[in-house]
Amino acid sequence: MIYINQVFQYVSDLRRIRVIEIQESYVYFVNIDTISAMPIKELYTSLETDIKQGELLAISDPYAKAIPDDELTEVQVSKREQDWDIILKFILPNMDELIKKKGREKKISEIVEQTGLGKTKIKKLLSRYWQRGMNKNALLPDYTNSGGRGKSKTLSKEKVGRPRRVTVSGEYQTGINITDEVKLQFEHAINKYYRKTNNYSLKDVYHIILRDFYSDRYKENGEMKYRVWEANRIPSYNQFYYWFKKLENPKKDIQFRKSAKEYELKHRPILSDSKSETNGPGTRFQIDATIADIYLVSSFDVNRVIGRPVIYAVMDVYSRIITGIYIGLEGPSWIGAMMALDNMVADKVEFCKQYNIDIEEEQWPTHHLPEIIIADRGEFEGYSVDNLINNLNIKIENTTAYRGDLKGLVERKFRTLNGKVKQKAPGAIQKEYRERGDRDYRLDATLNLKEFTALIITLVLHHNHKIIEKYPMEKEMITDGIVPTPTNLWNWGIENRKGRLRTVDRNILRLNVLPRGKATISRAGIKFKNLLYSSRQAIEEQWYLKLKNRNIEIVYDPRNVEKIYIPHDDGRGFETCTLLEPSQQYKNDFLEEIIFQQELRSELEEIERSNQVQLTINTDLMLEDIIKKAEKKKKQSQHQSTSKREKLASIRDNKAIEKELHRQVEHFDLEAKQGSEKATVIDFATKEKFEEKIPLKSTSRIMDKLRKKRDEELGKDK
Repeated sequence: MIYINQVFQYVSDLRRIRVIEIQESYVYFVNIDTISAMPIKELYTSLETDIKQGELLAISDPYAKAIPDDELTEVQVSKREQDWDIILKFILPNMDELIKKKGREKKISEIVEQTGLGKTKIKKLLSRYWQRGMNKNALLPDYTNSGGRGKSKTLSKEKVGRPRRVTVSGEYQTGINITDEVKLQFEHAINKYYRKTNNYSLKDVYHIILRDFYSDRYKENGEMKYRVWEANRIPSYNQFYYWFKKLENPKKDIQFRKSAKEYELKHRPILSDSKSETNGPGTRFQIDATIADIYLVSSFDVNRVIGRPVIYAVMDVYSRIITGIYIGLEGPSWIGAMMALDNMVADKVEFCKQYNIDIEEEQWPTHHLPEIIIADRGEFEGYSVDNLINNLNIKIENTTAYRGDLKGLVERKFRTLNGKVKQKAPGAIQKEYRERGDRDYRLDATLNLKEFTALIITLVLHHNHKIIEKYPMEKEMITDGIVPTPTNLWNWGIENRKGRLRTVDRNILRLNVLPRGKATISRAGIKFKNLLYSSRQAIEEQWYLKLKNRNIEIVYDPRNVEKIYIPHDDGRGFETCTLLEPSQQYKNDFLEEIIFQQELRSELEEIERSNQVQLTINTDLMLEDIIKKAEKKKKQSQHQSTSKREKLASIRDNKAIEKELHRQVEHFDLEAKQGSEKATVIDFATKEKFEEKIPLKSTSRIMDKLRKKRDEELGKDK
C-alpha cells in the first residue's frame, strides 16, 4: 500500500522519493535529495510492482522531526511564517495544476506576478515544501544544519526555579457563589479580552478577571502590583469555564478572534452529512471520550470496586472504521486523548495480542495519521497540540465551530457500545436513579480493566465488519459490489479515492504528544520537579561540571516519573534519563502525587518556620544568660595578685587537673556503689599517686586541695 507523504528509496541508485499526491491510478512524487525538485508522474501499479520486487523500499521520513517553536530563533520563525503565508494563499489553492507538468510553468508565472517574487524563489518554496514533508516546519531555513548532529543542545543561561507556592490545605476550597454581578464580570472580560484578535486564552482571561475584580492593589518601587485574594473569596477556573460555555457564541467568538472571512472559509455550519466533507480515508478523524456505564473491580483484588472507566475512540469519517481506542482511568483529559492517538498509529495485530485476541491485519488494518482531527476544545487546547500541527501537519478542528453531526458519529457509536455493555456485563448501570430497595448494581461489578478492554476490542472488531445503515453510497461503490461495512469502505476508499493517509514512526508521535518541561542541570544531577535524574550522555560529556545551573528542555510522561527524555536537536531521537538513588522512592508515583507531597512539605515547613523563629530567640536568650553568669562568677573570684604571664604559663597544668577531675566524675562503674569508692589523686609536684577515701560527690573538696597544693608550689618558686 502506498500513502501520501510516504518516503521510499530505490535500491539501485539510493535515490529517495516522497509521494506528494495520489490521483486515480497515478502517483506523483519528488526526489528529496536534489536541490530543486518538480513532481514526477508514475503509474500506481508500476511503483507497486517495484515495491513487491524489492526494488523500492519504504523508509523513515528523514524530515519527520519534533521541533518546539521555543527552540527556534526569531529569524527562523519569521522566515517560516512568511513562506507559509505564500503557501497558503498561492500554492495550496493551485496544487492540482502545480503537480502536473502540463501548465505548471504558466501557473508558476501567474504566482510570480501575483506575489512579486522571483520564479526561482517560488520554485525553491515548492521544492522545499514537497521534499521536506508538506508541513509548516518544512519551510524552516535549514534548521538541522544550524546545530549539527552530535553537538550539545543549546541551553539557556538563566537558572530556573519553581516559585514557592504553599496551597495544600485541609479544607475544600470551592470558590464563591456565582451571582448576577459575577456573571456580568465574566461577560465583560469575555467581550473585552477573549473576543479580540490578540487571542487571549481562557486562562489568560480568567487571570485578568482575578486581577481586575479579586485582588488588592499596591505599589512597589513605584510600580503597581496585585495580590489575589484567598481561594475561598474568588471564583474558581471551573466556575468561570462553566459560565463561559453558557455564554459561548461560537460564531461571534471566531469572527472577533479571527475574522469573518476565516469563519466563512473554515468554521461555518456544514448543512450536510459529515461524509460530504471528506474525499477518502484519512481526510478527517473524529476523537471523543465517554465514561462507560459500568463499574469495574481491581485487577489485584476482585472485591475492590474501582469505579467507571473512560473510553476514548478515534473514528475515520469517510469509512466509519474505528482507528484507535483507549480504555483506562485517565480523563477525559489530554492524557487519555494522547493514549488514543498513540493507539491510532499502533499495529492492531500486536495490540489485540496483548489481550489474548488473535486477528489478521485485514480485520483491523488502520495504523495511520489523518489530515484533520475533530476534537473537543477542552482536551486539545494547549499541551502538545502545536507540535501536532507544526511537526506532523495535522490540523485540529474544534467541534464548537460545526454542527453536532460532525463528532456525532463517534458519539452515536458510544451509545451503541454502552447499550451492548448494559445487556451483557455485570456491574452495568441499568437506570439513572435507583429506587428504594433496588439492588445496588455496583455490588455486581466483576470485570477488571484488562477484561473490559478485551470486551471493547471485541465490540470494535464487530463494528468494523458490520453493515452501516443509511450510509451515503456512491455509484461506483454499488457498481463494484461493495457492501457498506467500515473495513470494505476503508479498503475501497484507499484504492479508488485519493484520501490523506500517512504513516509515522510511533516514537516520533510520542515525542510530539507527550508534555514538555524544563529541567535544571546541577552537581547533584538533572533536576525536574525536585526529582534527580542522570543519563549516559550527561556523564560522558560532564554536564554536571560544565553546565550546572543551566536549563534543558525535556519530555516526560506524568504517569511514570522513573524516566524523562531529552529530545535530540534533529527531532527524531532522544536521550533517556533515569531516576537517581535519592529520588528512587518516587519511581512508582504519579507526578500529581509527587507535586502534592512537595506542596504539603512546603506548607509544613512554612508552619514550622514561624515556630523556629521563636525557638531561635529563646535559644539566644539562654546562651546570653549562661555567658553572663560565667562572667559574673569570674569577676567575683578573680585573683588580683596573679599576673597575665602566670595565668598563661599554668594553662597546661590547669588542663591536666581539670581533666583528672572530670575523669573521676564521668568514669563508668557498672557496680556503682556511691560513697565507698577510692578516688585516686595525683600530686603534680612529685608526679606520685596517692589514694584517699573520698566520696565521689565531694569533688569540690578535691578541687580545693589541688588548688592549695598548686598555690604552695607557686610560692616555693617565688
